[in-house]
Amino acid sequence: MIVASKKEKLGYYLFILPALIVFSVFIFWPMIHSFILSLFKYNLMTINKPEFVGITNFITLIKSPVFPAAMLNTIVYTLVTVPLSMMLGLGFALIMNNNLRFRNFYMVCFYIPYVSSMVAVSIVFSLLFNASTSGIMNRILVMLGMKPVGWLSDSKLALPVIMLLSLWKDLGYTIIIYLGGLLAIPREIYEAASLDPISSWKKLTRITIPLLKPTTLFLLITKTIASFQVFTPVQVLTDGGPGYATTTLVTLLYQKGFKEYKMGLASAAAVLLFIILLILSIIQNGLEKER
Repeated sequence: MIVASKKEKLGYYLFILPALIVFSVFIFWPMIHSFILSLFKYNLMTINKPEFVGITNFITLIKSPVFPAAMLNTIVYTLVTVPLSMMLGLGFALIMNNNLRFRNFYMVCFYIPYVSSMVAVSIVFSLLFNASTSGIMNRILVMLGMKPVGWLSDSKLALPVIMLLSLWKDLGYTIIIYLGGLLAIPREIYEAASLDPISSWKKLTRITIPLLKPTTLFLLITKTIASFQVFTPVQVLTDGGPGYATTTLVTLLYQKGFKEYKMGLASAAAVLLFIILLILSIIQNGLEKER
């Protein structure tokens, strides 16, 4: 066992001090302040001091018609995008893992959208799905003899368009992670399996997928948490509309805080989102311990 001297320990603390200061100023203190502010009624546009109201902000937020809609939209978005992204990512990773020609080229093509700006990608999609006949998707529909569609102004189509954007943009990341998991599987296992008359489907279901469980678990948890925090594509494409059709928990937080200036309600929404993500993190730790 290595025992550090007091001078060495002081050096360690000095090295982590800048990171600790940044964390305290920009993460820890704002988080604590948000918890405190969620118990007060406070409007940024007034000069009145915050008024303590206890859990009234939480009750008001939960009883409002927008919160159930935002919660439902977030859950639907998560339940659709996460499984589809993982299935498509695994499928493409399996294809690329089989000595595919120009594999590096395809990997770059898939990964470029992921590293691109979400704002830029959202603007491109707004042009693709423009409600007028100048939109590329509506042009295609007109060429096929169909009527133009108000993609982002239709309450039934707006959220699916946002889901499609997220699937396309994040697919490259999922492929890369799954490809790394596939490359980590020892080739000897497949060589041993090839000695018996076993089909490719059985190799996939009995060898590949079980050995990819850590990778799948990692993607499932991280992508679920990220999906609950979706904001940019919604803000750029629909601003939460039409109505509450695409409003999510984070867009609700933004609307309450920076449009209505009700910082108490915005902080309450942030605390509720924190509790949800904390529960997901606890589930993650439980699944990892069972692994």
